Amino acid sequence: MHNMKYLIIAILFLSFAANAQESKQFIIEGKVKKPLTITLDNLSTYKSVSLDSMTIFNHLMQRKSSIKNIKGVLLKDILAKVEIDAASPKALSEYYLVFTATDHYKVVYSWNEIFNSPTGNQLMVLSSYDTDPVKTEKGNIAIITPSDFATGRRFVKGLSKISILQVN
Repeated sequence: MHNMKYLIIAILFLSFAANAQESKQFIIEGKVKKPLTITLDNLSTYKSVSLDSMTIFNHLMQRKSSIKNIKGVLLKDILAKVEIDAASPKALSEYYLVFTATDHYKVVYSWNEIFNSPTGNQLMVLSSYDTDPVKTEKGNIAIITPSDFATGRRFVKGLSKISILQVN
């Protein structure tokens, strides 16, 4: 019986680890005129942004890890290619973006936060980065906001989709 407990824990751990798949592309969907798929290759066609390193802090502001050799693209540059389906510019204040990872982790940003605040000038779609301690996250498209205090809260690894939605 004792061994059975460890077997169940091992199976749960393996199934959890299998859920965190790497991402080679993501789709931008929702209240848009036409969905847009962005691949790792597409990202190289945008203006590149680089950072030497960044510390990842959890919600308690404790250092969890760091990422180095960070390369990516500003999300605003990608969203410029997407036509949001809004009745008027005023209605955009009711819009929000949900970023979903391959393991279903979700993070929310408001339209105003991205397009009407300094956060939007920081929010990056990462095309490559090295982790310390070393984890197998190579080839993973991710998003991060370097200006966040608890950077880990909105560090979405394995980005699979961005849904642009409107508050009901």
